[in-house]
Amino acid sequence: MFVDRAKISIKSGKGGDGCVSFRREPYVPEGGPDGGDGGKGGDIVFVADGNLRTLMDFRYKKKYEAENGQNGMRKKRFGKNGENLVINVPPGTMVFDEATGYLMKDLVNSGDRFVAAKGGKGGKGNVNFKTAVRQAPNFAEAGGFPKERTVLLELKLIADVGLVGFPNAGKSSLLSVCTSAKPKIAAYHFTTIVPNLGVVQIFDTSFVMADIAGIIEGANEGAGLGHEFLKHVERTKLLIHVVDAAATEGRDPIGDFEKINKELKLYSENLSKKHQVVAANKIDLIGEEDDKYARLKTHVEERGLKIFPVSAQLNIGVHELLAEAATQLDRLQAVKSDETYDCPDIDSNEYDEGYRQVRASVDNGVFVLEGRQLEKIFNSTNFNDTGSLRYLYKYIEKSGALENLKSIGLKEGGTVRIKDFEFEYTED
Repeated sequence: MFVDRAKISIKSGKGGDGCVSFRREPYVPEGGPDGGDGGKGGDIVFVADGNLRTLMDFRYKKKYEAENGQNGMRKKRFGKNGENLVINVPPGTMVFDEATGYLMKDLVNSGDRFVAAKGGKGGKGNVNFKTAVRQAPNFAEAGGFPKERTVLLELKLIADVGLVGFPNAGKSSLLSVCTSAKPKIAAYHFTTIVPNLGVVQIFDTSFVMADIAGIIEGANEGAGLGHEFLKHVERTKLLIHVVDAAATEGRDPIGDFEKINKELKLYSENLSKKHQVVAANKIDLIGEEDDKYARLKTHVEERGLKIFPVSAQLNIGVHELLAEAATQLDRLQAVKSDETYDCPDIDSNEYDEGYRQVRASVDNGVFVLEGRQLEKIFNSTNFNDTGSLRYLYKYIEKSGALENLKSIGLKEGGTVRIKDFEFEYTED
């Protein structure tokens, strides 16, 4: 089953908490703090795997979570880092952030890697908080938050040559005689409803050919399965435009040729600029006195393109067509990746103003404080230790949150809430 679009949820690993521990050995009555740091949480990493051709696996599994970092341990032992979670996708997969719509990464080539969600940093153990004044810190730092986001995966096939043309023009038949691919072939429209890939071997070289499902008028606006089909043409280096030269369905071959090119241009200006070779298919069905092919040949050559009379059904003229395709591919440069954009990585920088900001508000008479760094420090607080509480209070004061609370009405005896905990404010 060919699947070229999927939506999944990803979550990196939480950083391990720092350890609160004190050295306890015989003859060392005041050994001091020895709590180690927590390990870093695992990252979510997308990797382009050349053995994959579809996003089918993501139809069955929708949630992906990396391993959390291990907590720090006594004797200054660090916690183990969480294992990264590697998600393999086919080359040509684009990763979008659903919340912003930004293209985070275009994984064009096999082996391309991209970290879509970084794991939380490991928290520092209490040994890091020892000072000349604070000899026995009874608190440690909580591990960093994991990153969660929903991503959209969209696959655009990577192929050297794309076969385009009206439904039932003979694209699948041509692919079947050129390669070992076995596409479905029948005498009705849209026999092909997903792209088929095959490898063409000619002379001492080879290239990948894609049979793109038939395009109809209005495809650029989504008619038929227009958008699903046309996006797979974008990465090809060369187009073989298959035309029903015998007009077996009563259409004009020249009209078909022009209509397909119009749809390509309306969908993307880049598509209309791609190099083309025209395959005048079903040449065996044209009578000797019929001038359909002659008129099509004249029209195509006036546009500066090469045209080859072929019969995919009888394997006539196919070798000459493929030889020309191989020659043109040698002249063309590799397709460049689409432009990528930097996706805002929430909390990637702990010194970012947004991360450090503390917001103050009132909720039914209770004064509420919120903030990402505040939450991390709050999670690190030992409420049975005066030094730890003082550290939390100083952060709130230095952040300007206390003044903000007073400006919106906080007075002595008022209730302050951080997360799910409430405190009575005193001015002592």
